[in-house]
Amino acid sequence: MAMVFRLLLLLTLGLTSCANVQTTSNNAFRYGHQFVTGDIPRISRFLTEKIRNLTRNDGSFWNADEIQGNPSVVISLGEQMVYLFKNGYLVGGSPISSGAEGYNTLPGRYRILEKDIDHKSSIYGDYEDFAGNVIRQNIDNRKDPRPPGTRFEGAKMYYFMRVYRGVGMHQGYLPGYAASHGCIRLPGHMAEKFYHEVRVGTPVDINP
Repeated sequence: MAMVFRLLLLLTLGLTSCANVQTTSNNAFRYGHQFVTGDIPRISRFLTEKIRNLTRNDGSFWNADEIQGNPSVVISLGEQMVYLFKNGYLVGGSPISSGAEGYNTLPGRYRILEKDIDHKSSIYGDYEDFAGNVIRQNIDNRKDPRPPGTRFEGAKMYYFMRVYRGVGMHQGYLPGYAASHGCIRLPGHMAEKFYHEVRVGTPVDINP
């Protein structure tokens, strides 16, 4: 919600054109928070004029369907938000839950490596009996021994967008703070939207 309120403030001040965006010498984008990307993102005038109608109760907003252009993604770990840009214009945003302490999501500049709509974790999940009853939950199959008569069922990570190694954006539970094993969880309705907008090779900047 913090980002949305900043956009509303800019709107009331009449700062709706890309000519009024303040930048720094390192091509940073600033709305009280600095995003460093490959180019200088600009605000969509249409977005700022309609932001109140586009914002959901969970803090997400979306205008990507009305804007054409190449997608890029900016993840702010400090804000626990992910933003979608098209040709540098901000067109969507969603709350996230990134890696908890000890499983920290790593800042850096990446690209989408893979998309898998029905992805399952190969490490984290549950041990189930062969009737599908959960025997042990939230296990790490590298460390937690499998009880006799059970099988491993990987955690469902729908709309998976791999960013680096085993880490990606996907649908998941958001408790309101960083709580994942390194991945970037989104609400289901936003994971689906981001999934259909990005493609393999889409730039992803993860900022502290």
